[in-house]
Amino acid sequence: MDGADGTAGQPGPAERSHRSSVSSVGARAADVLVYLADDTVVPLAVENLPSLSAHELHRAVREVLQLPDVALEVFALWLVSPLLEVQLKPKHQPYKLGRQWPDLLLRFTSAPDDDVALDEPSLQFRRNVFFPKRRELQIHDEEILRLLYEEAKGNVLSARYPCDVEDCEALGALVCCVQLGPYQPGQPAACTLREKLDSFLPAHLCKRGHGLFASLRSRGAKTGTHEQGLLNAYRQVKETSSGGGIHEATPGALYHAYLLKCHELPFYGCAFFHGEVDKPAQGFLHRGRRKPVTVAISLEGVHVIDSREKYVLLGLRFQELSWDHTAPEEEEPILWLEFDGDSEGTPVNKLLRIYSKQAELMSSLIEYCIELNQAAERAPAQESVPSPHSPADPLPSPAQRPKLQRQGSVVCSRIQHLSTIDYVEDGQGIKRVKPKRTTSFFSRQISTSQGSYTVVQPTDSLEQG
Repeated sequence: MDGADGTAGQPGPAERSHRSSVSSVGARAADVLVYLADDTVVPLAVENLPSLSAHELHRAVREVLQLPDVALEVFALWLVSPLLEVQLKPKHQPYKLGRQWPDLLLRFTSAPDDDVALDEPSLQFRRNVFFPKRRELQIHDEEILRLLYEEAKGNVLSARYPCDVEDCEALGALVCCVQLGPYQPGQPAACTLREKLDSFLPAHLCKRGHGLFASLRSRGAKTGTHEQGLLNAYRQVKETSSGGGIHEATPGALYHAYLLKCHELPFYGCAFFHGEVDKPAQGFLHRGRRKPVTVAISLEGVHVIDSREKYVLLGLRFQELSWDHTAPEEEEPILWLEFDGDSEGTPVNKLLRIYSKQAELMSSLIEYCIELNQAAERAPAQESVPSPHSPADPLPSPAQRPKLQRQGSVVCSRIQHLSTIDYVEDGQGIKRVKPKRTTSFFSRQISTSQGSYTVVQPTDSLEQG
């Protein structure tokens, strides 16, 4: 856990069951179980387990799976339980961290003592948070692509990656091709899809959803709408691969296509953390409450996701924010995000409070991601020979990508659903103001450059309502 590149967050779809990774312990040898994204198990017979490093276990897994050397960068070992997940550094000793697990839960979660006492982590082989997406598309090894595909599919089906219906159907269609083969006219596809619908689409699209947002999304929808949408998307996979190419598509090509589609999601490959934010004040007494959120952090930025409604509340690139965390004694730790905004049409600077016992972890991860990005920018460009299956240039930055035209997309920010602090020179909370300040509250931000977070310029007058 020490340092910034050991990341932690809230558990994902592969952590539903309560599993242990040490099946038996003798005087010197132990059977260690390492779980893959598809819930299959890699058993390892190792000696001197207490002193074994994550790097050594990682190498053992790669040897069993016969993965190429690039897998060392693509994947990492994680300790995962229903209460907490931690990406391990190569130098970490998984056995010792497992013994310290109750202490980590008390420090970084709010779980009841009874749950802490019963919780036990499993060792998982999962995507490395610090592996760039652009390099992922240059991988050709089918087994690596399969593992990445299985992990991404699990995150989509569990709604950990919130997706619009159209994207769910497009991704589900590729899963159909992997599991059922290319669409064949006249085959009983509708019946087959209906029986296994939850293998292709998230649960909330397989049955009537719950909650206001779910009811609004499905308003006017007839039974079987998403099933039919999936079937149409399944047919279109063949149509968009003219010349019969889809009949010859290898599993690796389908995995690649699935990952390429997932790369459109801003939170793909993120580490996920649990927290709460203030709701906007409502009612006569202006009483505000809190809502649970998931904070997704990657090399590209930070996204705050509504944990219940499964849509993005706020998305920021690192160039667009300043941040810090506070942990006063006897008070809740807070991750502070500062960014540009407006109040009733007037430019202001906004502060968002994220209450979380994982605030320190999130702050450290943001700082480390920024350091990695800056180091990559300083490093000389590596010469490479473009191949037909890999892009000659890196993926465009978020600023270069076209904005989503889909109204109400789940990946679009909904700042109006957040309660933020709008402030000026002295950080005073205001109703309506023309800010008059020249510096950020927080020194922790990327150096000023094109497209960076901008301080609202001071004005001669101050307008308050």
